[in-house]
Parts: sequence; structure tokens; C-alpha cells
Amino acid sequence: MPKLALLRHGHTAWNRAGRIQGRSDIPLDKEARETLMKYRLPEAWQAAALCSSPLARAVETARIVSGRDPEPVIALTEMDWGDWEGQRGVDLLAKSDSGFRHIEEWGWDYHAPGGESPARLRDRLQSWLVGLDCDTLAVCHIGVMRVLLAQAWGWDFHGPAPFQIKRNRLYILSLPDLTPEPDPVRLTPKEGHQ
Repeated sequence: MPKLALLRHGHTAWNRAGRIQGRSDIPLDKEARETLMKYRLPEAWQAAALCSSPLARAVETARIVSGRDPEPVIALTEMDWGDWEGQRGVDLLAKSDSGFRHIEEWGWDYHAPGGESPARLRDRLQSWLVGLDCDTLAVCHIGVMRVLLAQAWGWDFHGPAPFQIKRNRLYILSLPDLTPEPDPVRLTPKEGHQ
């Protein structure tokens, strides 16, 4: 049974500023590159098929940790945040009429004005998932990971998520039913970076 491993891209300046990136093609920052250079894929994942979102931050993360070019997959592009892209979540929350909510209050159909809902992102990912027939590592975004992990864990974007997405970890799902492994697998420190 093939498996899918999900890895979130490294930090960008917008991540650190709390800005919503969505489809904006913001590159990794210098600190993220330096941190990622200290890691490699775990042995069990080094020969897996490698793909990523076509956005630069995901492509570069994949190259750094694997040493090879990923296959860009449009379906793995981050959720479209419409009118909220580039804004800070804390600022949107402070505006009572913005409509912005914490993730625990979303539901599958929640979306930004002009943006994409988790349900639409889930639908976008389905044809890509159906075509996976070998162990695959996908470097992508927190929105994509939330949707896939929500499916895997049976979470409906109401109340606290049963998972926490951290960087430099692989979140592994068995295909085709997306059965989650209970614990993520850390990237392996390179020699001299223990």
C-alpha cells in the first residue's frame, strides 16, 4: 500500500510577519534556507517520488532537503485567500465586519471574499490523490496539509484540530484511504548538525 508524506515549506518573510500568503509567490527567507540546509529526508523517504506546489517556497524547500528537483503539481498550490491575501490575520480579526475567523470556527465551506473554501481545495486535490500509485513526498503548504489531514483524521474544521502541523516533519498518510500515522517523522539532521 503506497504512502503519502506531506512536508510544509520553510519560513518566508510573510510567515514571520503573520501575513496570509495564499497563492502569492513569496520565497523562503535566508534563515529558512540556512535551517533547511541542516536537514535531509529520512532514509525511508529518499527514493520516494518527489513533488511540490509550483510556488517557489515549496520548490526550494523540496530541493534543499532532497537534493533533487521536485515535479511541480498545480493541485498542491496553496488555498486561494482572495481579498485577504497579504493581510495579517490579527488585523482581520480586529475588524468586526471582516468575516475572518479562527480555523476552529471555519467548517468546510468557509472562505475569504473571492477565495477558496477547504471543500473546494479538497475537491481540487482528489484527482491528484487518485493518481498516486507509489510512495510520494509532497512539499506543500499549511492549507493543503490541513485539508488532507482533516480528511484523514475526520475533522470538520469545527473545534480544535486533532493534529498540529509543525515544520521539518513528515505527516504520513496511507493511500488510498488517507489513514494517518499517529506521529509525524522528523527530517534527519545532516552530519555535524545533530
